[in-house]
Amino acid sequence: MDERRILVVEDERKIADTLKMGLTEHGFEVEVAYDGKIGHQLFSARGYDLVILDINLPGMNGYDLCKSIRHINEHAVVIMLTSMSTLENKIEAYDAGADDYLVKPFAFRELLLRIGVLLRRALVHTVPVGNILRAADLELNLDTKEVARGGKKISLTAKEFQLLEYLLRNKNRVVSRADLSINVWDADFKSNTNVIDVYISYVRNKVDRDFDHKLIQTHVGMGYILKERAG
Repeated sequence: MDERRILVVEDERKIADTLKMGLTEHGFEVEVAYDGKIGHQLFSARGYDLVILDINLPGMNGYDLCKSIRHINEHAVVIMLTSMSTLENKIEAYDAGADDYLVKPFAFRELLLRIGVLLRRALVHTVPVGNILRAADLELNLDTKEVARGGKKISLTAKEFQLLEYLLRNKNRVVSRADLSINVWDADFKSNTNVIDVYISYVRNKVDRDFDHKLIQTHVGMGYILKERAG
């Protein structure tokens, strides 16, 4: 099997070089950029399976670089690795298209675990699973990334799309915050509970606001369910 290719974009050279050394020892092919613009040039020219990004970068910040990566390759995995730890920082990162968010200081072993989970999930997602997911009058097109309800198009961010996709794949079944954290955020749910609640609210507002039948429902103390039929 070919080595999985990782790009590290980090302006703190000690951290970047340590990451390269550690990841290389675990069988990855790693390149480093100490500047956001250089990171963009490298990704555009060579492509990578996974990118580890800081947010505060010279040249181009991590949010903008993540958005650019998503335009180039929507399937590349992106992990934000940063000292910025507020809920607003995390939401902006997920809205930019990040798959995961890890706060410095971090345990290298945890980073490795998250990389493994994300790359396995990305591999699974290359297997065809059907182009359109449906529930009642809601449709989600996996190819075009379009969502519509009752024929009306709904605009979602990348993370909102992932959340709705997971709810649709598990329609009529209660999913817990832990389920969502592991399968949509790939993170410890205790540190991301507020993020999950915020995104449920975002998606519910877009999907249910203009319709009598509310698809996304809360089961207090248990989690959420996308319920196809009323009652």
